[in-house]
Formats: sequence, C-alpha cells, structure tokens
Amino acid sequence: MRRTIQMVVVSFLAGLAGAYTFQQINEGLEPAGPLNTDSTLLVKNKVDQPRFTAAEPHSAPVVSPNDLPATDFVVASEVSTKSVVYIKNISERYYRRSYLDWFFDINPGTQTQVSSGSGVIFSRDGYIVTNNHVIQDADRIEVDYNRKTYQAELIGTDPSTDLAVLKIDGKNLPVIPIGSGKNLSIGEWVIAVGNPFNLTSTVTAGIVSAKGREINILEGKFPIESFIQTDAAINPGNSGGALVNKSGELVGINTAIISRTGSYAGYGFAVPVDIVKKIVDDLIEYGEVQKAFFGGEVSDYDASVAERLDLKVDANQLSGVLLSYVQKDGAAARAGMQEGDIIIRINGYTINSRSEFEEELSYHSPGDKINVTYQRSGKNYSTEMVLTNREGTTSILKREILTSEALGAQFETVPKVERELLEIEYGVRVFNIENGLIKRIGITEDFVITDINRNAVKDPKKLIEILERIRGRVIIEGVNRQGREGYYSFYLR
Repeated sequence: MRRTIQMVVVSFLAGLAGAYTFQQINEGLEPAGPLNTDSTLLVKNKVDQPRFTAAEPHSAPVVSPNDLPATDFVVASEVSTKSVVYIKNISERYYRRSYLDWFFDINPGTQTQVSSGSGVIFSRDGYIVTNNHVIQDADRIEVDYNRKTYQAELIGTDPSTDLAVLKIDGKNLPVIPIGSGKNLSIGEWVIAVGNPFNLTSTVTAGIVSAKGREINILEGKFPIESFIQTDAAINPGNSGGALVNKSGELVGINTAIISRTGSYAGYGFAVPVDIVKKIVDDLIEYGEVQKAFFGGEVSDYDASVAERLDLKVDANQLSGVLLSYVQKDGAAARAGMQEGDIIIRINGYTINSRSEFEEELSYHSPGDKINVTYQRSGKNYSTEMVLTNREGTTSILKREILTSEALGAQFETVPKVERELLEIEYGVRVFNIENGLIKRIGITEDFVITDINRNAVKDPKKLIEILERIRGRVIIEGVNRQGREGYYSFYLR
C-alpha cells in the first residue's frame, strides 16, 4: 500500500515538472503568422514581439461612445425644418380623345396634374425660394406650411440657375439663417431638408463631396453651374429644399441628382447660397436677374489643348481658364484682353475651372468693376474692367415679354450679346409654346424669327400683328438655339 502511494506521488510531481518545463519553452516562442509553403510554423522571438500581459490585453482598446467625436444634427434640424415648405404645382392639361376631334372641332378633354417639391422661407413677409423646374408650367401654385395652405404668387424665375421666387401672404415667418457656400470645405457635414416622395420635413445627412460641379443640366441662355455636390440623400420632392451646415445655416438649394433609376444614388447637387442671394434679390427688386457679362467666353483646357494652341504655359502647372471667345466691343475687349489669354484670378480669387469663373461673375451686377489677372505668352498681366448687361450697357434692364393667345406663344427681342453669338443683326425669340398657330406650324422652342416673307422682324409687337392678320403663303426664316438657319413655309386661309 505504501509503495503504491509513493508511485502516485512521484507521478504527480513528475507531471508538474513536465508542465512547468513545457510552459517555459512555449513562452520563448510565439506564433506570428500562418504556415508557409514548407508547412513550417513561422515564429518570432519573444524580444521582437512582446508578450501581452493582463495590464496590456491582446485586443483592441474598448472605446466608449462618449469618447467618439460628436456629429449632432438635432439643432440644425430644428432650425432648418421650420423654414422649409411644401409646394404643389397644379396645372390643367388638355388632350384629344382621338384624331377625329380635330376634324369635328370637338372641345378637348381636361386633366388636372399635381406635382410637388420644396421651398425655403427667405423673408419674414413671405418670400420663398425654390427651383424653377418645381413650378414650371403651373396654372396654380400652392404652399403648404404649418397646417395651412397658401395661394402663391410667382415673382420671377431664372432658368439659368434653376431658381424661382414665390410670395405668400404671411407675417413673422421663420426665416432660415444664411450661411456661405464659398466657406464650405470638402468633407464637411451637411444635411438636406425637404419633402421627398410627399414625406414632409424629411432630414438626411451627408458630407460635401465636391464643389464647383458642372453637370450640364440647366436650360437658360447663359447657365451658371457651380453646384455643391453632396452624398446627403436627395430624392424627387427634395428639389427646392434646403442644404444646411451643422449650425442650421442655409448653404445651398437642393436642385438635382444623378441617378439611373430616378431615385437617390449617392450624387446630389445644390445651388450655392451665395448665388441664390443675388438671384433672389434681383427677382424681388426687378423681376429679372441683372446678369453681368464679361464680354467673352471661357473654357477649361488641358495640356493637349495648350500644346495645340501654343499657349506657352508650364504643362506641369496648368491653371486658370482659357479665354476662347472675345465679344467685339465687349468688356473684355475694351480691357485689352484677347483670345488665348489664360484667366487665373478675379478680384484676387483663384480661378481653376469654368464653373468657378461663372460663379464668381454671378455675384456681380452690370456696372461693377472687377480686377482680372491673366497670362499671355507666359507672362502675367492685370487689368480692370467694367461688366455690362446683355445689351452692352451698364443700366438696369427689365425683360419685356409679349404674349399672344391666338399664336399660343410668348415673344421677346433677342439681346445684343446673344445676337452676336448667333451671328444675326436682329430677331425675335419664340418660347413657352402652347396650343396655337405657332405649335401647328411646328416652330420649335427658342427659335429666333428674323424675317417673314423676306421682311425683317425686329419687334415682338410687330411680329404678333403680322402673324395674327397675314393670309396666303407665308415663309418664316430664322435660326434655332444652336444658331442653325432654317425656315417654315405654310399657307393660311
């Protein structure tokens, strides 16, 4: 019995000794990676790879949510949502039931169409800014706000920036605080506020993805595209809503998305509020934007263009925009600038794209003086110029539009700056074409009529009088929006 106990004790002690020895050996070698191609375990010496102890656990440190940088949009949401309204575009559309209606002069049927969007309260007495495409072709505009429906008056539109101003009969309305799009930084947090899919007062968050984006979607004669790009979700119904910073300040008006499905795909665009302020002020005061003209056109360029035009610039340090067209007797020509000059700064602000150039000009009015720094043959020059209006003067202009129900269209004289681009001496533009003679003839939107039966047409009033009275064979000549000449021939009884 005693011998048996001794054997057990010895075995137990031997086991302890073996375990201790194995532990010491194992501590000297520690795995550092997977098996190699020779199936040999890769190891790293204890000195090179310290062993973790209880005071230094072999795991990622635990971080409390309170230690993370705060991105709180509560205040910004509270400030901005109460200044964003719901807009309804109500229109009556006429349609023919069959082609027989034309022959038997049967009155067409009518159908009410309602589309919606968003708007932002810009003044305490009821001025609201939205997108032009939100209220385009509306017979009636309604604004829903604070459980009340207002009939809105259209103050003015600017297709060149896709902006419009409405007015409702309100008092002491909550005006949204105004920030600055120029001061935004790439990567800065912003929120989009609007009414997507009829879901009112919706807030989404994202960052500023890019600035100065030009996406070629605007329809105006001289479009200004210098969009703020954001990945804050923007969907149909968000148009005209607010893009605000973390302080709840307005930095842009949500305008467009890029999507293959029509819904949000990560790319939203807003008009910078710096541009919006100028447009809104002009529309309220004059009914039309007092756009400043440089007297030329600029374009982006690259190394291949610089080499082809022999611009004598450093191909490794390309900057600025290329002055590709100079209007005769325009502001640029009077300041001594020439085609091929590289504009690098306006009033000290660096210009690196056409969108930046157009944005900088959009802050100014006819008569304003600007300082332009440019390069020519590798040397820098500076000049001061006075910006003009579309007629080449510095006076305030008001757009004069004449409407003819019989002709079913609106007409206006083509301004000087456009006449030079189209290479015509005179002409009357046709636009907002509806049911009437102009549509039956087949004249397209923005066609410029220069002659009727070989007689010059320079005045919208005279054009309307001729077309409302003329009979027999009629030939209308002119140019389309691309400047291509064309004519329409028809017979009137």
